[in-house]
Parts: sequence; C-alpha cells; structure tokens
Amino acid sequence: MSEQKIKQKPEIKIKKETKPKTANAMEAIKVDKVVLNIGVGKDPTKMEKAKQLLNYITQKQPVETITKKRIPTWSLRPGLPIGCKITLRGKDALGIIPKILSASENLLGESCFDKYGNISFGIPRYIDMDGVDYNVDIGLMGMQATIVLKRAGFRVERRKHMQGHIPLHHKINKEQAIKFMKTQFNVKIKEEESEVE
Repeated sequence: MSEQKIKQKPEIKIKKETKPKTANAMEAIKVDKVVLNIGVGKDPTKMEKAKQLLNYITQKQPVETITKKRIPTWSLRPGLPIGCKITLRGKDALGIIPKILSASENLLGESCFDKYGNISFGIPRYIDMDGVDYNVDIGLMGMQATIVLKRAGFRVERRKHMQGHIPLHHKINKEQAIKFMKTQFNVKIKEEESEVE
C-alpha cells in the first residue's frame, strides 16, 4: 500500500482587530480665553459707559487698564486709567465667541490671525452682535475682541516654578488657527484687497 501524501491546508492568519489611530491629545487645539477691550482715553464719562457695556454683554465686572509708560505727546503718565477689559475662560469664553463673531457675519480677514494663532478683530457697534439690544444709557460703542488659542503643555512657559520652553512645532501657527476657527465656529475667511501702490 503506497503512502498517500496528505496535503495540508495553509493556515489562515486572522488579523486582530486594531483600534483606529486617534490624533495625539497633546496636539488638540482649545480656546484658552477671550478678551474684550475698550479704549476710552482720559474721559471718565466714556470709562463708565465702557464698563457698563462690558457688564451688559458678559454679566461680569470688567477691570480698568492702566498706562505703564509716560507718553508726553498724548499727555499720558504711568498709572492713568485709559480703558477697561474683561477676560473670559472656559464655558463663558466658548459661549461669547459665536456672539462676537456674529457682529462680522462670521467673516474674518487673514490679517486678524497672527503667527502665534491668536485672533484679534474689532467690533464697531455692539448692537451688531446677536442677542444684544441697544442700551440708551450706553449709546453706540465698539470694542476690540481677542481669542487666544492653546494646546496642552502651554502652561510650562507661564508657570513660575521650573519654567520651560515650548518647541516651535508645538506652537499654533496661522494656518492651524484658521482651520480650527473654520471647523469649530464656521468662520469664513474673506478676501482682503491688496494695497495698490
């Protein structure tokens, strides 16, 4: 009886289910804070109206901005209050961003973004914001809005103890900030006219 060669079936290797690769949590961009600022000069009447306006919009108490340098041509000396501002963080910051962006119909120019990923733009009239009605006691005023973005690990550059340096590849650049604002807040970038010589 001849030996019959039994052909063995090749083993089928089953690939283990692998979890999809997720983005690095350290690279996630978040909103650090929103700063609303109003410059009024040396007029105390405008200062009170500016404070009232920031309180009217945010329901929080603003602080005065004080001069640090002496500028004789503008009649400014150190310690002189020339404006007021308010800083919002967390849920308050995320809640105010759609409101301040509505003043410009969610349109921002590329010049509003700096090379570190911060966004700054002006609001000529507060009544252009959604949900903000005209206040007779305040009148018509504008303000400057700044949105500061951050990533995890940015604190090492600001802390007092064992202060560290953030590498360039971890910082937020202009393109990344624009992409973040487009996806998170539906911001559209408007074309800016180039200066004609």
